[in-house]
Amino acid sequence: MGWWLINADTLAESRFVISPLAEATACLFTLERASAAHPGEREWLDAHLPAFRSRLAGDPITALLLRAARGRNWTADFLTLAPTGEGEPAFEEELARVRATPPETAHADIEVALRGPLPEPLRRPDLPERAAGLLEWVWTRTVLPDWPRRRRIMEADVVARVGHMSQGGWAAALNDMRKGMRWLGGNRLQINTYDYPPRQIGGARLVFVPVTPRQAWTAWTAGRHYALVYPCSGTLAEPDRAPVPEALGRLLGPARARVLVLLAAPKSTTHLVALTGQGLGSVGRHLKVLLDSGLVRRRRAGRSVLYYRTPLGDALAASDLDSRSV
Repeated sequence: MGWWLINADTLAESRFVISPLAEATACLFTLERASAAHPGEREWLDAHLPAFRSRLAGDPITALLLRAARGRNWTADFLTLAPTGEGEPAFEEELARVRATPPETAHADIEVALRGPLPEPLRRPDLPERAAGLLEWVWTRTVLPDWPRRRRIMEADVVARVGHMSQGGWAAALNDMRKGMRWLGGNRLQINTYDYPPRQIGGARLVFVPVTPRQAWTAWTAGRHYALVYPCSGTLAEPDRAPVPEALGRLLGPARARVLVLLAAPKSTTHLVALTGQGLGSVGRHLKVLLDSGLVRRRRAGRSVLYYRTPLGDALAASDLDSRSV
């Protein structure tokens, strides 16, 4: 299995970072795979896949570049750069780093991904520019129009993980972050189940980067910046996964019932706003009614307040309210 040795200082200084480039890259990989992880993603693919395929059909060199850079169980490093700054970087700043990749570095990265020689048609100096152009197209056409919602989803995921961390430490926040990843103890973080040699990253900067598609990868830059890109939790990425029972919606009102259903696991107000699409004031009013009726409780987790269902709320949300027996 692949695991990293992370000293206490590196882990203590690690951060969650929202990266527009990582989101665009995850969407690029989803378009390339053309397989949806949930109904919402299927709708997104139906809307954008024809134009994406048309773009690649009109640019066979870029199409070959994408296939080669995706490689065999490894993606060319210059296409998945780790964020290097503090806070949320601008997409244009991140994309400029891809464009600035020396051509010889891009060639070498692709050979590593392919585990073989660079295809002859790709022996050219403009591969970084072509990769950046494709990422810019994906960002402008498929991500930017929906960026505020995507960003709220990622922010909510971070809030939830910080809450888990306050209750159960780093292991609670990391163990379900991505498939095959878990905290092993002894400063060891298992990254995946592949047979890669251990990697020591003490003294480096480590960031965790959420994305909304079901994509995940690791990235590092010059051994100083490391990133773990992971998909947001299922209930965030798949808002239709927990439908509101019709009878419960009639009892509480559809919007309030939706909040109660979502509180099967603790969530913050920001988390609920992102999931429901309701305004902050509306979610706050629903929470007050649910609190006053004893269906939910709240607790503080760091700087956030998390809401969760009481046993009475669990029973109501789980009950089969059949209107024919009323």
